[in-house]
Amino acid sequence: MTNGVWNDWYLGWGWFLWFGFLMLAFSSVGNWGYTYRVHRFSGRLPQKDALDILDERYARGEITRAEFGEMKTALSRTQVQP
Repeated sequence: MTNGVWNDWYLGWGWFLWFGFLMLAFSSVGNWGYTYRVHRFSGRLPQKDALDILDERYARGEITRAEFGEMKTALSRTQVQP
């Protein structure tokens, strides 16, 4: 058995354990960075257009069927067709 700095952790299989810890740390940081960038852009809610909001209001019962029909007709006339 050796004494001092060059013990079994450096000359034996101990370097393999430290190499594994370093790889785990680097891969964890890399994975965090990648998922942060991806979710920062894809985590936003999609923008609702006027017809989606109108459908939600009708589904919640805030407007009557007649009001829904009038508003939908008015919206379909004012929307710009691509």
